[in-house]
Amino acid sequence: MPVRQLSESMINRIAAGEVVERPASVVKELVENALDAGARRIDVLTDGGGRRLIRVTDDGDGMTRADLELSVDRHATSKLSGDDLLDIHTLGFRGEALPSIGAVARLIITTRHKDEPHAWMLEVDAGKKSDAKPAALGHGTTVEVRDLFYATPARLKFLKTDRSEAEAVREVVRRLAMSRPDVAFTLAGEERAPVTWAAAIDELSRLGDVLGADFRANAIAIDAEREGVRLEGFAGLPTLSRANTLGQYLFVNGRPVRDKVLVGAVRAAYSDYLPRDRHPLLALFVTLESREVDVNVHPAKTEVRFRDGALVRGLIVRALKEALAREGQRAASTGGGATIAAFRPMAMPRRGAFDWRNSPARPVPMAASRGNVAFGFAEAAQDTYQEAFDVGEPSADARIESFEPAAEQIESPLGAARAQIHETYIVSQTRDGLVIVDQHAAHERIVYERMKAAVEKSGVARQILLIPEIVELDEADAARLVARAEDLAKFGLAIESFGPGAIAVRETPSMLGDVDVRGLLRDLAEHMAEWDDSLPLERRLLHVSATMACHGSVRAGRRLKPEEMNALLREMETTPNSGQCNHGRPTYVELKLTDIERLFGRR
Repeated sequence: MPVRQLSESMINRIAAGEVVERPASVVKELVENALDAGARRIDVLTDGGGRRLIRVTDDGDGMTRADLELSVDRHATSKLSGDDLLDIHTLGFRGEALPSIGAVARLIITTRHKDEPHAWMLEVDAGKKSDAKPAALGHGTTVEVRDLFYATPARLKFLKTDRSEAEAVREVVRRLAMSRPDVAFTLAGEERAPVTWAAAIDELSRLGDVLGADFRANAIAIDAEREGVRLEGFAGLPTLSRANTLGQYLFVNGRPVRDKVLVGAVRAAYSDYLPRDRHPLLALFVTLESREVDVNVHPAKTEVRFRDGALVRGLIVRALKEALAREGQRAASTGGGATIAAFRPMAMPRRGAFDWRNSPARPVPMAASRGNVAFGFAEAAQDTYQEAFDVGEPSADARIESFEPAAEQIESPLGAARAQIHETYIVSQTRDGLVIVDQHAAHERIVYERMKAAVEKSGVARQILLIPEIVELDEADAARLVARAEDLAKFGLAIESFGPGAIAVRETPSMLGDVDVRGLLRDLAEHMAEWDDSLPLERRLLHVSATMACHGSVRAGRRLKPEEMNALLREMETTPNSGQCNHGRPTYVELKLTDIERLFGRR
């Protein structure tokens, strides 16, 4: 087949495949254009998930007639003053969005510039451009996209349901709204109730509006700078985590991005606080010179390349770790709300709404009711309600040993111990409420921090076993442990091979005391099975110390003396990161008196 020149319409449709992937891609490009035009308010309306209609209205600068006619031609842009692709200060710059959209849909642009006597309108239908016509519009620009991909029907088959596409549009607008708290956004459509984010006074207010009150209440401020790279934003406490990375919002020079360097830095910073299957919530804004980052890596402009990636990564890791250490004693405020929700009282039936025909509490016959039907009904109903509270035998020893607290300890942040429940939870009294502490989780974090400090200072003290303990394991697990013997020795665990599938343990960390060596080695082997060669040594050592700390902590089911409970509380108050255990779970839940009063309907 001979080589031939493609038509202009075919070139535009091929290029559209790179820029316009789905309705959310269209919304992203149009909203970015509005922001670049200086808009202070942007309204987005969709129908059919954006498949049938997308309308973006802004109050920006608008365009003159000449600019409007040129804007729908390929590679025409007002955002590059010269030929330097590293001197970019706008969200858009490629000049591909509008012609690509017009090549696969029906595009109508209505705009008015302050220097024009009236607005102008231009239509592009599957790549065919009309002449500009006078139109009515106060100021700004309205872009309307109808019947997306009607010119390329094959692309329609790759779209998801209207609800899924609408959710993708919502996510795009959310990210752009977080990047510009000074701009008001409205998102509406038949798939959702209208959402309005008014212009906010600061970043945290906008992040709270978009991500919810829980994030606002549990966010840690991040502010750091190094060698011209500035990092700002807010990160959630480790106890406010998610099962995926969708709650991580990363921005470079105001541009929402998904960058592996940034994601890897966040994972490394939280590795000491969260297990591998949990991810933090955060919004981080990286600002640096435009020449230090290349945004022309992908047509969608969601990927970037840093000139000095190590500098950016190191800044993020250090800033997050310092902030988390600074707020280490805090646990997520959502714990109190979850606790209150767990205490929901049983809903009693409304008067007259009780269906006695289908209820075991139906009225008894007159002869059996001692002459009073109402008495029989009430007695049967009382038995029914009582059965709802019959949950069987306690799952653990529920004995409670209570004692008077010391007055001076009540003033401490975690209060004074009052009781131990189920030999697992410590209940302490504070000046304005109470605190429930998971004794194992709290002590696990304390032992872990001790071990880390010992390793950094002089290494972990070892305890030589009089008789080496032989542990039988799977051959693969035993081989992994022997291969990491040098790393384990740094934490006071001395092992060596004792034949196929057998490990001889000669020394254990003294701070763990009488530890279950077999259980410890099995857990270490399971963790090592998930490692790979790219996992940094520091991260691997943290896994080892976390596992050892778990085995050396006060176990649930151990009865503690009052002085032991108070000693644990005081140590938590001085231990870094004591608000959560090594697995990212909260070590305590605090209930204010106002929360307790809500349980009884007093507020």
